[in-house]
Amino acid sequence: MPYFCYNPTLMNRRFLLDVGLPFGAAGLLLAGLVVSVYAVPPRQLHAPTNVAPQVWDATAGGSEVEFLVILAEQADLSTAAALPTREARLRYVYDALRETAQRSQAPLRAQLETAGVDYRSFYVVNMLAVKGDCALVTRLAARPDVARIAANPRVRLVLPTPYPYGGEPGRGYTPSILPTRGKASVEWNVARISADDVWALGYTGQSIVVAGQDTGYAWDHPTLINQYQGYDGVTATHDYNWHDAIHTNTHGYNPCGVDSPEPCDDNSHGTHTMGTIVGDDGGNNQIGVAPGAHWIGCRNMDNGWGTPATYAECFEFFLAPYPVGGDPVSDGVPSLAPHVINNSWTCPISEGCAWDTLQAVVENVRTAGIVVVASAGNSGSGCGTVQNPPAIYDAAFSVGASGSSDGIASFSSRGPVTVDGSGRLKPDVTAPGVGVRSSVPGGGYGWKSGTSMAGPHVVGTVALLWSAAPYLIGDVDGTEWVIAQTARPLTTTQGCGDDDPDDVPNNVYGWGIVDALAAVLGETSGLKITKQAHLAPLLPGAQLTYTIRVTNTAIFTLTQVVLTDTIPVSTTFAWANGNYTLAGSVVTWTAASLAPDEVLTATLAVTVEHLSPGTPVVNVAYGVRASELLTPVMGAPVEVVIPWRYILSPIFRNWSLGGSGGG
Repeated sequence: MPYFCYNPTLMNRRFLLDVGLPFGAAGLLLAGLVVSVYAVPPRQLHAPTNVAPQVWDATAGGSEVEFLVILAEQADLSTAAALPTREARLRYVYDALRETAQRSQAPLRAQLETAGVDYRSFYVVNMLAVKGDCALVTRLAARPDVARIAANPRVRLVLPTPYPYGGEPGRGYTPSILPTRGKASVEWNVARISADDVWALGYTGQSIVVAGQDTGYAWDHPTLINQYQGYDGVTATHDYNWHDAIHTNTHGYNPCGVDSPEPCDDNSHGTHTMGTIVGDDGGNNQIGVAPGAHWIGCRNMDNGWGTPATYAECFEFFLAPYPVGGDPVSDGVPSLAPHVINNSWTCPISEGCAWDTLQAVVENVRTAGIVVVASAGNSGSGCGTVQNPPAIYDAAFSVGASGSSDGIASFSSRGPVTVDGSGRLKPDVTAPGVGVRSSVPGGGYGWKSGTSMAGPHVVGTVALLWSAAPYLIGDVDGTEWVIAQTARPLTTTQGCGDDDPDDVPNNVYGWGIVDALAAVLGETSGLKITKQAHLAPLLPGAQLTYTIRVTNTAIFTLTQVVLTDTIPVSTTFAWANGNYTLAGSVVTWTAASLAPDEVLTATLAVTVEHLSPGTPVVNVAYGVRASELLTPVMGAPVEVVIPWRYILSPIFRNWSLGGSGGG
């Protein structure tokens, strides 16, 4: 079926209907018979099935608009998870995405350049942002290498207005009920998630880089300047640390202009969110969860208006940062990618942002080993109000907002996610988001409320956790699991998504209120296992005795503890202590429970048989990670700490201490 683009010059003009006669023969029609039609509404012009209705409506009506061309071929990143390090995954994802985009986009880009069409190429997902009319849309939609054409609407984020000390109240709270400050100069919300208790352990987010895309950032604010990745205490370098995705000003005067060469905030929203992540001016204003972390930023909104393209552009910058004014393909450096990204914004579906437009972008960034934190939205208090990207995605760690007494904020969006038909439980967790004091441009401070204020607490918690447990860096699944499992569980009777009153997680709080201290203690503790081999002369008939001590260093009681050990080769079982069973060469001890700091001691004795020269008697292999294969010297104690998330995961619920010869 042909596709017809509406020509506005035909509006109100009658024209002859083609009834199979040559146009020149129209005068042969019977006298008195006038066949005419008027302009057909755009939606009746047979839009191609792979073109978003918003794009067709606008262009078929005669307008030129910017739209997104998503190509059929997308990079296969399925093997990235098997790579051993975050650095390797970042490089692999970056290279794979670039190669796919550069190769598959070449014919399309050549056609656009020949036609003089404005476009911007992306690789974070294989697509182009193109500006054109209905004829161009029709031609592109018909190409076999184009999967679909999506809208790129300008969508507005309703930004909360901060107010300083003594100012007027903002939405949802009044000065009379503002929470008081917490410990010393630590803000109440920071103390509420026990972040300051993590600092006391020596972890402040050091060596971790956080990122945010927002209205921009006042990088020289007293609480942010020393944490800015581009500042060394004397000079500032914005290359690789800042990107402005706003290239045209379409919403009135903007103090940052366009393509700002240095961090700039055209509102205050971004500066406020970054303050909650890392803000600290040296002790007088401890407003940030992870003051030891460094930050980089990207501006994705013009006076609060963003587009799917500006959001994607910031994600692309974070995947492989590049210099100010540089080329993302040739100048990107994936090793400079941040560890976690704050996204205190939504792309409203009600304003034309298709729910799946940014999904692959978020998934690709996550695959590279970067945690994507998203605010759940402020459309509560009804159920099913987590309804906009990126919070709706499984690949995003979504955050609801709570008050100073842990009650859910009335505005905090609830799950489940219905817009994509998944019924997915959201939010994942909750954090303080009512009356949060943080930095604003000009060196001052103000309070804001919203899930935009809650998300930064989780970003800061990721930084604290990764500074305390660096082996978790890049393990997005494991990190989210730790934060969720250590959250303070809260229940609700609201019944969203058929939640029962005692369900945890639920569609109001998720897994509960984030607790940074519990996350760090839980991940840096678990089971400490020490094994000592007491050696007798290694002659046939001699006995070799092992003592195994398992200490529960977690913060909770373990139940149904099962410990197994395999006797060494060239030995036979002699005796064991405690509640054990013997099956072949495997000795198993069980305990009903193991309280915090309680020790389970198991002793095993074996009789040495004839040994070949050089045969090891003690050859221990712990089944936790392949990289932890241990072959200790005989007689030396062997110690390993298994984080509790491994103990509680299905794989390790019945964890075995074993291996080839004495495990």
